[in-house]
Amino acid sequence: MRIRREILIGFCGGALTWLAGCGGSGHASTEKYWLVATNIKIPYWQSANAGLLHAAQQIGVKAEMVGPDTFDPKAEHEFFQRVLAEKIKPSGILISVADPAVMQPDIDAAIGQGIPVITVDSDAPASKRLTFIGTDNYKAGLMGAQLALKQLQGKGNVVVFTMPEQANLKERLRGYHDGFEGHAGIKIVETVDFKGDARIAFDHTQDLIDKKGMDKIDGFICLEAIACPEVADVLDRNKVGGKVIVAMDADDPRTLDWIRKDRIAGTIAQKPFTMGFVGVLALGTLHQYPPNPLDKLWAQDPQSPVATFIGTGEMLVDKSNVDALVSAAPQK
Repeated sequence: MRIRREILIGFCGGALTWLAGCGGSGHASTEKYWLVATNIKIPYWQSANAGLLHAAQQIGVKAEMVGPDTFDPKAEHEFFQRVLAEKIKPSGILISVADPAVMQPDIDAAIGQGIPVITVDSDAPASKRLTFIGTDNYKAGLMGAQLALKQLQGKGNVVVFTMPEQANLKERLRGYHDGFEGHAGIKIVETVDFKGDARIAFDHTQDLIDKKGMDKIDGFICLEAIACPEVADVLDRNKVGGKVIVAMDADDPRTLDWIRKDRIAGTIAQKPFTMGFVGVLALGTLHQYPPNPLDKLWAQDPQSPVATFIGTGEMLVDKSNVDALVSAAPQK
């Protein structure tokens, strides 16, 4: 019996969590799984929430996404604490980590209380989280760098919009730096912390135009979903052409519209729906078959029964395939 249980953990807690039968039976209707994130009103997180709810319905459990409407790591911590304080103990928690330094103690505390925790989208690799489900963010950065190099023909000054404390964005930026290595003509001349606020991205781009700084800029790179639609909007309003924009994510219809209009060269699409969907199924399995002990640093164990990383995939969306992506999207 012990052997069978360990096999189930290894099979269902690893890269095959999306299989419909994996942890899909024997769940109690009282089980509830949570997703904690920031900026939860944006299309990206609404897509993740759709995956979360779809998986919960499939296996007959409850699920809910909570978090602040803005990028606010402290508020995310507070929402996480509220989830831990629920009268009915959470069956499992998904967390997109805005700031690992803020969230690691919370994650470890939840694990210490016997609650499985999985990071999605943005990781806290030093924590005791069981698995990270999301994009290979370094690869996403490399893909973006290749597109930028092609569009800029190997030379130009680039502005990057990011949020420096997020681990996933650090990995994307590392991918860009490595992708630009050996191309001395490409220079990142400014890295802007836009704090997850679309207004900052808009205003900063407008300031470049107003202060005559746009003449020295050849391209814009956005490591997160919110900034580049704003950049494209500003350039379009001011009739500024000839600038290369490489965006991130494909859940905001504005990004796809700007690609169609040749304002954005392309975007690196993630799969937030898949993160939410696979995340619930993985938590359901871990709730039924928890590793023993739960609070072990399984990521450092060569015989871990859970996968350290489950990749959900990433892809380039540009003028060649944007119409197909829009056509395939569910109608709202």
